[in-house]
Amino acid sequence: MKRIITLSVALIGFATIATSQADLSLPDVSQLAVNKQRVGLTDITITYHRPLVNGRKIWGGLVPLGEVWRAGANENTTIEFSNSVSVEGQPLAKGIYGLHMIPTADSWTVIFSNMSSAWGSYTYKQAEDALRVNVKPRPNEMEEALEYEFEDPKSDSATVTLKWEKLAVPFKVAINDADATLGDIRKQMRGRAQYEWQAPNQAAQFCLTKKINLDEALKWADLSIQNEERFENLTTKADLLKATNNPDEAKKVWDQALAKTTPVQLYSYGRRLQTEKKDAEAMEILKEVAKRYPTSVYGHLSNVRIKSAAGDFAGAAEDAKKAQAAAASDQQKSSIKTLIDRLQAKQDINK
Repeated sequence: MKRIITLSVALIGFATIATSQADLSLPDVSQLAVNKQRVGLTDITITYHRPLVNGRKIWGGLVPLGEVWRAGANENTTIEFSNSVSVEGQPLAKGIYGLHMIPTADSWTVIFSNMSSAWGSYTYKQAEDALRVNVKPRPNEMEEALEYEFEDPKSDSATVTLKWEKLAVPFKVAINDADATLGDIRKQMRGRAQYEWQAPNQAAQFCLTKKINLDEALKWADLSIQNEERFENLTTKADLLKATNNPDEAKKVWDQALAKTTPVQLYSYGRRLQTEKKDAEAMEILKEVAKRYPTSVYGHLSNVRIKSAAGDFAGAAEDAKKAQAAAASDQQKSSIKTLIDRLQAKQDINK
């Protein structure tokens, strides 16, 4: 009987110890944050905890200079890339990394570690580095809570900036937009997109704009035409043939495109060439619109742009008024009124 009582007490004691070691779920002093930015087709995700200044000396105090710092609080600050990138011009493979930093008075070392699940930087090992880059800090407005911000977002890059106290530490992340997008396009073209005209044409246009993969782009243009022959995909193919030094074939396809065009399509094609800085080609297309459709709103608008480019603002304004009279909707009339105002101020509307 005594043994049974002793064993029971022992078990109760074990349960008491186990219960006393259980942690409550309470709010973190340094709260969790996640910041995400898409650049092209690449997602950049930063997960971190946000310590507060709370009246403390931060740089050279709470965060010692010359030592590896977790770049946040609590667990590893992590940064994840869904595709390969370059950081400050140096390549870095897709994946998730522990983000650490070494601050000094004049420059900082930003570290991307293959170990992303540690607690802080206490067990950091340089042998686990995937990449190190050096950057320059800059003064900043007071930030009570540490934060990461994506600054200067562009189609192929963004700057990741740590901001805390009165300091900002930026590092630039760039993507190879062409490679990442091309791989994604190939995957999409194995799905239902291959049976429509728009998607293969968009794929071909992407390659044409980036001047890459033109042979495969021609196949996509042909697939688009096979699905539905249109002015849009015929012009894409004609442009690709010109880009691959097949001018005679390009002329034949261009003639096919002209046979299918409408005033708005041809005018829009000319405007697209203008956005691509192909001004001479654009003017030739606009002249063709004015010749083919002289009394239409797009024929008048083409003359407007031709005369504006030549500096004939008065003549362009008169043609704009004709375009406004021929416009079919109030919205179009209002847009043309904006052009008239600019022309009367002697501004080239092509710029």
